[in-house]
This record gives sequence, structure tokens and C-alpha cells, in this order.
Amino acid sequence: MTGSEIPPSFRLAYVPGVTPTKWVRIWNERLPEIPLTLVAVTAAEASDVLRDGGADAGFVRLPIDRTDLSAIPLYTETTVVVIPKDHIAAAVDEVSAEDLADEIVLHPLDDTLDWERPPGRPAIERPATTADAIELVAAGVGLLIVPQSLARLHHRKDLTYRPVTGVPESRIALSWPEDATTDMVEDFIGIVRGRTVNSTRGRTATPPQPKQRKRPDAGDARRKPAAGKSAGKSPRGGSGGPKGGKRGKPRRRS
Repeated sequence: MTGSEIPPSFRLAYVPGVTPTKWVRIWNERLPEIPLTLVAVTAAEASDVLRDGGADAGFVRLPIDRTDLSAIPLYTETTVVVIPKDHIAAAVDEVSAEDLADEIVLHPLDDTLDWERPPGRPAIERPATTADAIELVAAGVGLLIVPQSLARLHHRKDLTYRPVTGVPESRIALSWPEDATTDMVEDFIGIVRGRTVNSTRGRTATPPQPKQRKRPDAGDARRKPAAGKSAGKSPRGGSGGPKGGKRGKPRRRS
């Protein structure tokens, strides 16, 4: 390898709440010669990181601007409300948006849910981040509605969460630049979609080679009859008899 050559590598971006451990493990098993580097990004900056070449592919939260990005939706997350453990909602299995109408519901600036209007009463100021909003919930200032993975990411012993109905849900997708669908990107797509290691979908398969006709060996040549001669029994005289010969009648003994 010359000094100007760069060894291949794959950079995978991921937003908070996504755990790419399983897919990274499969990549390392199948392609140990190509190191995979994880790039942590916020949900807001994920698209720009992919467009600017900061990562080859990434797990993003939809919706995103797909003008020059491809995206494969993978799964939808449950939306939950983060509450103090002594809150009245902790006694039920789930709550509705209407149940939160009289509650102060925090709406951080990095919120990932596609709201028309968040439920509940707005706080005086919007927290800068989800992490800041979690601290305010712990302080008894209000409640927070987030995808379940973010509630788990910011888990605290004094807080819990319950599913919420009637609110938007967050969808996770694998995305990459349209004009950079490389073989490594195709390999990672195959891993995420559960393709086997022998699958060639999305990759250029080796064209089948034409079958060569088997040349007869010497034994085959000996077994073939010579030109102009027929093999097997004579149609008239039977096997081994002279061609065209007639069979006589048996003589009677005197």
C-alpha cells in the first residue's frame, strides 16, 4: 500500500436513543477487515452530517428532507410521558393526551416529535435540550413527552414513564446520501434488513460462467462404432451372423 492510499473504513452516525450494537457486531463478524466507526449526532444535525460526508450512513429520526438522501424506515417507537414516581399517572398503565390537558408539558428545543400542538399547558420557557427537560421534571416543574428510547436513555431513579395515546410517534430510519450508495452501504443495508452473508442483493453478482462441453476420452472413442458400421444386432441375421444370410431348415434323420 502506498502512502496515498487510504484503507477502507465505514462511518455510521446515530441519533440519541438508537442502540446500534447488534448491527455493529454483525458487521465486525462479516467484514473484520473494514473498521466501523460510530459517530454520535443530534437528531437535528444528522441530515447535515450525512450530506457533508461526515458519515457514510446513519440512523435518523423521521421526518427528514429526502431531497438528496435515501432512507429506509425501520421501526416506530412508543411515545411516553416522563413523570415523577409519585405522580397520579404512575398508577395507570397508559394515559391519553386529554389526561394531560391541565398539566404543564415541557417542549424542549431539540424535541423529535412532529407536533401540530403539544398537549397540556406550555411552560414559561422552552428547555434547550431533552436532558434539561428531564431535570425540570425531576424538580416538579412539569412533564415531558418523548420517544420511549429517550426516556430510557435519561433514566433516573426518581422518575418513571407511561405510554401516551393520541400523540405523534417517532420513526427510526437508516439514511445515506443518494449519490454515495457504495458497496459498503449496501453491505450495511443487508445487515440491518437481516440478509444472510451469502446474499448478493444490491451487489453486482459474479456472472455465471458458460459450461464447457465434456471432451470424450479414449475409452468413449473406443466404444463408439466406426463410421458406416452399425452396432448391436443385425436386423435380419441376429447378433454375429453374416449380413444377409438365410437360416436353413433342419434336416430330418433317416
